[in-house]
Amino acid sequence: MTDFPGVSYVMPVLNEAEYLEEAVQSILSQDYEGDKELVLALGPSSDDTNAVAARIASQDSRIVLVENPKGRTPSGLNLAIGKSTHPIIMRVDAHSELPPEYTQRGVQTLFRVGAHDVGGLMDAKGKTPVQRAIAAAYHSKFGFGGPAYHSGAPEGEAESAYLGIFRREVFETVGLYNEDMWRAQDWELCMRIRQAGFKVWFDPELKVGYYPRDNFRALIRQSYASGTWRGEIARRYPEGKSLRHDLPPLLLLGVTTGVLATAVAPVLKGRLPKIARLGLNLLQAAPLVYAGATVAAGMSSKAENLNEKLLASIAFQNIHLPWAAGYLKGRLFGAAGTLDRGRVK
Repeated sequence: MTDFPGVSYVMPVLNEAEYLEEAVQSILSQDYEGDKELVLALGPSSDDTNAVAARIASQDSRIVLVENPKGRTPSGLNLAIGKSTHPIIMRVDAHSELPPEYTQRGVQTLFRVGAHDVGGLMDAKGKTPVQRAIAAAYHSKFGFGGPAYHSGAPEGEAESAYLGIFRREVFETVGLYNEDMWRAQDWELCMRIRQAGFKVWFDPELKVGYYPRDNFRALIRQSYASGTWRGEIARRYPEGKSLRHDLPPLLLLGVTTGVLATAVAPVLKGRLPKIARLGLNLLQAAPLVYAGATVAAGMSSKAENLNEKLLASIAFQNIHLPWAAGYLKGRLFGAAGTLDRGRVK
């Protein structure tokens, strides 16, 4: 590649005072010869995020600020894209850190394979034991069922892309992010890109450092919101439904039934025939089998020590079960109004 087209990084920001400056530094220090600008779409944060953004923008003319009064991710992305000026659009996140070669590699891949959207690997990491344990769960196929951007896959065409590196003209053809999709807007946009005959591409060499939620309460809320919007996708778009999305609800059903069976067993066991007692015993075993599976997965995860491996076991439960409950809610009733309460403070 002899030309280096200008790149506009677009970042919706809400309650990210702790992470924003580090993320911005990783973007503006990219090893890339083309022009760069970073457009921050500032939501109504309740922490010092906007003050941090104003300070760093005053120190670097490449940082552009735009107000996002709704505070929603898709509206922030659309406002930032509208304010941007360069032919390449890169979605970035305040919880992410780009390695120095990310932009160069991403732009090269975009043109090398003739794609209109390129994404890479979410390389989850942590600053505390709990956050590192959650990151280990993110990396495990047991955690999220093996999407390429979590656990890796060979380079090739993909259904969706993490973050996304776009040619600007793709938005002129298929439109901007759907602002009705408060989450899962990436998948919906990628669906339109693919339907228009363009290529969405996964490049495993594009690794983005990502800091997940740093406590289990926030993880539960995030998982529930993610599941709800994935259920909304399955409800709206049949092609968005996958067999692996049906497994967590079945798991939740099994665990819930097992807990109920344990509660009623002392009352019913003496009154039931032998075959019914056997069935009741099997139901009672379901939560224990699942708990054992999460412990085994935690022990085999990439967590650094025994304490973090045990915390990863808890993280799996806090991903699977809220996600399943959310998915059922979104599938049956829709996701309208569902927020990630782990971010909204």
